[in-house]
Amino acid sequence: MIELDVWDDFFTQEWKVSHDSLTSNQNNCVNASSPADLYTGGANKDLETCLDDVRVWLDAHPGHGPLLIKLEMKAGFQATFGMGPAKLDQSISAHLGDRVFKPNDLLNKSGGGQYATLDEAAVANNWPTRQALTGKVIFEIIPGTVEENNPTDSLWTDREYAGYLRDLHTQGKTAQANIFPSVHNAQTGDPRTRYSDTSLRPWFVVFDGDAATYLNGSIDTSWYDTRHYLLLMTDAQNVPPTLNATDPSAADARARIAQLATAHASIASNDWRGLPDVQSMVVPRG
Repeated sequence: MIELDVWDDFFTQEWKVSHDSLTSNQNNCVNASSPADLYTGGANKDLETCLDDVRVWLDAHPGHGPLLIKLEMKAGFQATFGMGPAKLDQSISAHLGDRVFKPNDLLNKSGGGQYATLDEAAVANNWPTRQALTGKVIFEIIPGTVEENNPTDSLWTDREYAGYLRDLHTQGKTAQANIFPSVHNAQTGDPRTRYSDTSLRPWFVVFDGDAATYLNGSIDTSWYDTRHYLLLMTDAQNVPPTLNATDPSAADARARIAQLATAHASIASNDWRGLPDVQSMVVPRG
């Protein structure tokens, strides 16, 4: 998994990628045109360049398993100013094309036709095998920290993208969507009940929250597994006993990944960049 923090700069009509800055790109995207370019040249480029770098990297690693890209929309969308879900999808399509596993791909039945909603498709376990997803990218999107702390923002990213996806499906245009909206933050029971608009609920099959909360004994994480939802557990280091955030021992890190997988995580996220063998671990779920 790669997380990209995205800001919609409606003045320049650019998707900025930065943890902190709305007005500048602060990242390691370098506008590569070949694999050799990936680790050279000037960094701090926009989202489209980051997506180009992903494409170049995937082409250089043709047997690689699926890559999940988490988009955190730091301040949400600004559709009124032309920076809404449709424009974001257009950017992804232009730079990654058919490398993306889309919501529409999950909806499609092998014998023809489609499931009515993403929930119906997921519960039927219509996901392809991991092998079939070789070289593919799956996008999920969550509300950003600025958005979630903005008292004037009444339409967060999760609801906005889910409504957009639902409406595309009604219009027979689901193939235009590249992203799975995600329910953000762990919660007991079915966390989709937070959405008062019940028509949004079946368009969420990806869930993203704090690992320590998922494992605190209050949440039945097997529910996500038996219904074939994707469950992302973040900050793997914070599950008691806590581990170093960036440099735990390899043995402790492997044990933590195994622990979260047993607790039905699809992905366990961390910042253990010095442990590539741990970050590339693939173990059975549940």
